[in-house]
Amino acid sequence: QILSKGELQVSDKERHTQLEQMFRDIATIVADKCVNPETKRPYTVILIERAMKDIHYSVKPHKSTKQQALEVIRQLKETMKIERAHMRLRFILPAKEGKKLKEKLKPLIKVIENEDFHEQLEIVCLIDPGCFREIDELIRSETKGKGTLEVLSLKDVEEGDEKLE
Repeated sequence: QILSKGELQVSDKERHTQLEQMFRDIATIVADKCVNPETKRPYTVILIERAMKDIHYSVKPHKSTKQQALEVIRQLKETMKIERAHMRLRFILPAKEGKKLKEKLKPLIKVIENEDFHEQLEIVCLIDPGCFREIDELIRSETKGKGTLEVLSLKDVEEGDEKLE
């Protein structure tokens, strides 16, 4: 009975270490997915950890780290300038459905970087990662598999040194 349904007792130190590890994992996920909207530069993990401590975020041991990271991003938006890094996509749509579909996609797109319309409509744009599934389903259903959606980069961030004048 004990072997099949019993639970392993976890010491205080083990539990503390496990929660600390989850806290660090959440901060890493947030730092990986977010940027400062003004500079488009990523935040460091240490800065995110400090911000999480400032808002008194407590880790929930039975929730996945990814879910908690999205929750943390929402809470951090209230106290600091933080935003999910945009995804860069390219869609190639057949000419017939292109114009009609573009109107449906417009509200989901943040920035159109490049648009080309010859035999087919080709758009390179930045979107909010939360809209990806919706855009993917829209393109699949409207073009009946003829349109393609290509992820060019998962996050649009500025890298390198900043020049001071």
